[in-house]
Amino acid sequence: MKKIYLAFFILLITFGSAQADILYIADDTNLALRSAASSYGPVTRVLPTGTSVTVVGEPLKNGFIKVRLIDGTEGYIKTKYTKKEPPEQDAKDTASKNLALLQNEISTLKEQLAKATEAITPGTSLEKSLATERDQLSRELNEIKITAANAVQLKEEHDLLQERVVNGERDLEQLKLENQALKDTTKQDWLLYGGALVIIGIFLGFILPKLSWRRKSGWDTY
Repeated sequence: MKKIYLAFFILLITFGSAQADILYIADDTNLALRSAASSYGPVTRVLPTGTSVTVVGEPLKNGFIKVRLIDGTEGYIKTKYTKKEPPEQDAKDTASKNLALLQNEISTLKEQLAKATEAITPGTSLEKSLATERDQLSRELNEIKITAANAVQLKEEHDLLQERVVNGERDLEQLKLENQALKDTTKQDWLLYGGALVIIGIFLGFILPKLSWRRKSGWDTY
């Protein structure tokens, strides 16, 4: 039973593959395979006359269709340059067409190279534009460097001022401590002076009456 299912599955795959649309490049041209569905799309491959391709997408309104080559490469070609039957090919004619196509591609590349060379030639508008942009970028870079240098200088000055402020606060705190200590010492001195005066007053309070009494006693004896 499993063998029957397997055979049926293989038959379905084969039938599906057989149903895939196969097109052939017409015998009157060599066709460019492009990466985008546009006449300006980059050419990824040149397909010689008679090349078979598998259709993998619906025809587009602009006349392109997506196809796949035998090696798996995919791209877009013009539908009107294809046939459903393989064309009869003449080897010499095919070689001539390939040569003409290559010469055309070489001419196109030469034109593109000439335009690129002309664009970067000194004195052209592109070269002047690039020079202007380069000068502008150079000026902006110099301004950034100056701004950065000023920022560094300001940072150093800020740090120096902050250090001075911290030192000033430290000195002020030290002066406060010394002033407080001086006040405490002055209070202690006044306390000592007051105590001494009290002691002297008490001493005089005891001595002076006795001296007065002795003087009076001496005067009485005479």
